[in-house]
Amino acid sequence: MTKPPFRLSPYQVQFLLVIGFITVGYALYVRYLAIELSTVALACDGGLQTLLCQARVLSTVLFKNSVFGITALVIAALHVMRPSIVLLTGGLIAAGLGIVLYNVALSGIAIGLLILGFARPAPATA
Repeated sequence: MTKPPFRLSPYQVQFLLVIGFITVGYALYVRYLAIELSTVALACDGGLQTLLCQARVLSTVLFKNSVFGITALVIAALHVMRPSIVLLTGGLIAAGLGIVLYNVALSGIAIGLLILGFARPAPATA
């Protein structure tokens, strides 16, 4: 028994595009306006308790421990075994955050695995 190929509907593709742009946009915001901007970094290290500083601390802890990359890799491996829109969305979110927030190697492998989730044998012709 062969599995049918995993195909996305146009609405699912649009949903993934929106989620991808939001995820990468937020990651760019945190990276360039919270982590790397020296004035914000000095204020947050000085004890400022804002939502931006909390996002900075959380993302710093997560990327130092490679959480984004490992999560993206695990979800992508699950997606290769059992492709679904839920796993694809989760993997896209984790990989998008990982690519922008310094977990490039593991997140890059995860992106490749997410693409491999679409590879299924072609249906036999009679």
